[in-house]
Amino acid sequence: MKNLIRLEEFALFGLAFWLSLPLGYAWWWFFILLLAPDLSAIGYLANPRIGAITYNLAHHRGVAALVIVAGALANEPALQFAGWLLLGHASLDRAFGYGLKYPDAFHNTHLGPIGPAARSNP
Repeated sequence: MKNLIRLEEFALFGLAFWLSLPLGYAWWWFFILLLAPDLSAIGYLANPRIGAITYNLAHHRGVAALVIVAGALANEPALQFAGWLLLGHASLDRAFGYGLKYPDAFHNTHLGPIGPAARSNP
């Protein structure tokens, strides 16, 4: 089941990339900006609770959908592109096992612990 869900996440990543193409940006911009949503982890400099809030806002697929719809309604390709980028990034993160963060620590995610916490918790 885990591999099937991982495959679904990779498919969503591919769909997000494909749907960003007609917006008029060179295809490579998607890949250059792909890690930009991870800048949201800067909130962890304040504390884990703030970090989880900022990280989760940039990695929540519902937020990505709202950005896509807002861009479509406003006829703003840049906003639509940002939404597809957020969706693609979040899906790729989930395919690799990185989930939304709990407010206690970065390594506690809705998909289970990551990093050293995952290795010490079989």
